[in-house]
Amino acid sequence: MTSATEHLPDGQVATVDAPSPAGAPADGLVARLTVLLRRNGVAAFGALAVLLVVGSVIWPSFHSADNLRNTVLGISYIGIVAIGMTLVIITGGIDLSVGSVFALGGVVGVYTNNQVGPVAAVLATLVVCGAVGLLNGMLVGFARMAPFIVTLASLFGVRGLVYQLTSAGSKTYTVESGSAFAQLGTGTFLTFGLPVFIAIALYLVFHVVLERTRFGLTTFAIGGGEDAAVLMGLKVRRTKVSLYVVSASLAGLAGMLQAAQLVSASPIIATGYELQAIAAVVIGGTLLVGGAGSLIGTAGGVLLLGTINAVIRELQLDSTWNNVVSGAFLVSVVVLQRLVHYRRGE
Repeated sequence: MTSATEHLPDGQVATVDAPSPAGAPADGLVARLTVLLRRNGVAAFGALAVLLVVGSVIWPSFHSADNLRNTVLGISYIGIVAIGMTLVIITGGIDLSVGSVFALGGVVGVYTNNQVGPVAAVLATLVVCGAVGLLNGMLVGFARMAPFIVTLASLFGVRGLVYQLTSAGSKTYTVESGSAFAQLGTGTFLTFGLPVFIAIALYLVFHVVLERTRFGLTTFAIGGGEDAAVLMGLKVRRTKVSLYVVSASLAGLAGMLQAAQLVSASPIIATGYELQAIAAVVIGGTLLVGGAGSLIGTAGGVLLLGTINAVIRELQLDSTWNNVVSGAFLVSVVVLQRLVHYRRGE
């Protein structure tokens, strides 16, 4: 065996075992797969490039400006959700409630805007949805309950709350087209929708937080080994709570932005978004077991799934195929990750 180095936040370097040159060819392949899975979503961006080239050759309209604008606007919402999901998964956790919180954010945002105004709508959305994340985080971080169980309960509970707020969907919350609130979703800059630039800004901010701050270091440390992180004196519980608050707040914000674009809020929207977010994160190279990942990789995963969605539209297939493809990609990448760990003896 030989040694290799893997760079962590704040310039730290961790030593990992790599197969020796004398090893079997399969070992060399596993080493290359490990690099592809862990290095900022190289595999996701590579697959994206291939898909873009093939799509452009087969369908001349595939790379048109209109198709590009529609695709990036559509994925900006799930992209925002995937930011929080990435942070949570890096710690070894999971947040299955994001789809329901997304719907809650839309309802709270539209209702508050109609009653008070757009600024209050944004604040109310962040506070209400952040409260859901706070509850999830407290149960996971301090009560030490399993993230899967906690957020699964929130998935059903919050979705039920949204149905109650809308009288099982019979009450529709709408916003006036062209209003300041609606402009958050329908406004444009350089011909692209404002949600696209909001998503880009959030990725830049949280990339810096994850890669260049003590908070980010703690996030990685928790995923690498929670007990060791505690012994290092890191604020494990507080960080966990904060991450679930961030995840829920971002999901709510994304839901509010989409409601602004659609000028209405629906209780059934974002069903299955948790699967798409998890798929984007894992395809981007973040390990489901925690301890490794990046927002650059997640961005690649989001773009790849969005491009696949565009291909499905070009093929004139039903939109439900999106979930089929997302699930297939998720299973494939997870199996590949487990194979890598097995071959490396982890």
